Amino acid sequence: MGRAPRRDLVAGLTVGVVALPLALGFGITSGLGAAAGLVTAIVAGVVAALFGGSHLQISGPTGAMTVVLIPIVATYGRSGVLVVGLLAGLMLIVMAVAGLGGYVRFIPLPVIEGFTVGIAVIIALQQVSAALGVTGSGDTVLTTAWSGVQSWWTAPQWWAPAVTLGVIAVMWLTARVRPGVPGSLVAVLLATVVSEGLHLDIARIGVLPSRVPTPHLPDIPWDHLQNLLLPALAVAVLAALESLLSASVADAMSVSERHDPDRELFGQGMANLASPIFGGIPATAAIARTAVNVRSGARSRLSAVVHSLFLLTVILLLTPLVSRIPLAALAGILIATAIRMIEVGSLRALLRAGRGDAAVLIGTAIATVAFDLITAVVLGVVAAGALALRQVARSSVLEQRPVVDEDHADHDAEEHALLDEHIVAYRLEGSLFFAAAHRALIELSTLSDVRVVILRMSGVATVDATGASVLRDTIAQLEQHGITVLLSGVREGHHGVLGALGVYTTLAHEGHLFDSTPKAIAHARLHVSRTPHGV
Repeated sequence: MGRAPRRDLVAGLTVGVVALPLALGFGITSGLGAAAGLVTAIVAGVVAALFGGSHLQISGPTGAMTVVLIPIVATYGRSGVLVVGLLAGLMLIVMAVAGLGGYVRFIPLPVIEGFTVGIAVIIALQQVSAALGVTGSGDTVLTTAWSGVQSWWTAPQWWAPAVTLGVIAVMWLTARVRPGVPGSLVAVLLATVVSEGLHLDIARIGVLPSRVPTPHLPDIPWDHLQNLLLPALAVAVLAALESLLSASVADAMSVSERHDPDRELFGQGMANLASPIFGGIPATAAIARTAVNVRSGARSRLSAVVHSLFLLTVILLLTPLVSRIPLAALAGILIATAIRMIEVGSLRALLRAGRGDAAVLIGTAIATVAFDLITAVVLGVVAAGALALRQVARSSVLEQRPVVDEDHADHDAEEHALLDEHIVAYRLEGSLFFAAAHRALIELSTLSDVRVVILRMSGVATVDATGASVLRDTIAQLEQHGITVLLSGVREGHHGVLGALGVYTTLAHEGHLFDSTPKAIAHARLHVSRTPHGV
């Protein structure tokens, strides 16, 4: 924490400003109130930072978690949610001790994107009633949103929707004109000032505690404890998925950071044990806040601690002001956040990558909205596995080749000689799909004293969207470390998925794609001879 305290201080304050309205909004959406969201951001933020496996991670309440919590609140109440948090914390610690952190990377990319889209849709639907200034009711988010629309239509009031749309517009404008300005906080402040100045009759957050609640164990609903195990498992799995994905995003945004997945699970487990004791809700790492933290120049866990201390100061000093924030303003922030969760470019690339990946993505998104997150992930993984097996089966063919083939000849002797020239050649063989891509490419990210890497792709039988995504990220990491990457022998049928997922754009130059290995080796030698060592 002592490496760059000034930069961590600035980053922590910046992400704290961004986290404030989100913590309030997610707390209210979960059903336990704004105070629970703030307490979660404070307690889980500190504990996960100190015990977790990433130096740059920011943890707290998230939209994905509220999606899982809402039915638990409706069925078991506040005490049920807090007990679920405790059980999920214990499960996460067991996962960490069992070394399960590395297995999360086997979840296919279309499944991840699919449930992200589904969660974004659910978050937006959850805010419909608050955005319209009415109260909706129903068994699902769809019926609740529709009930809110019907209630508003019978006696339309325009101030709440106007505040919601105004907040979304301000956030959009600040993101376009001043990306470094926390648009959510600006929007909330403007909405609060305008609503107070005009004395608008719209719902507000209400009374908040002026101190952090005294720690205590929640009342355990023993009669329902067995029924809470499955919801707790859903919370634990979601916390593991979102936290490890967020840590991977932080690694990709920084040059030298590498998280420890099992330690990260342990840190999230500790955070979920601590948060309910203070009246908070289950927590996980937040991808958006983590990205803000990294972009703001964070260098260590100190920034996450500063972010939590900032939110603690808000509770101690600014509760009268925070209590006047309109609920419609928070609805606008959460709707804008849901929209930002959907990466249009990534979705477009996956939909173009192939019909199988597109079907898995769309099916997972629909299942997330229609059923629940765990069901959606299980269905998505099963579908992706079936498609991967089908691809592997189709790739097994009998093919006649000449005795001497320049790209399939044994270049072992030459490849070993290249090491003395700071060039290394790797042959990728078999299937590069979601269950094998990470294992196949993990060694590449640890290379040192190498200036050019040649990836021989002629032996790759199948490539799916996840395999192409992992290959893209691996090339990007190597290029960030100053290692030039060349590709050789890419099969004709693989250009579509590799191009759609941006593999070729991560290469330093479009001319770094060759149809044979000898041509790639010749170019690598030319590159080394022209480029001074260390440049």
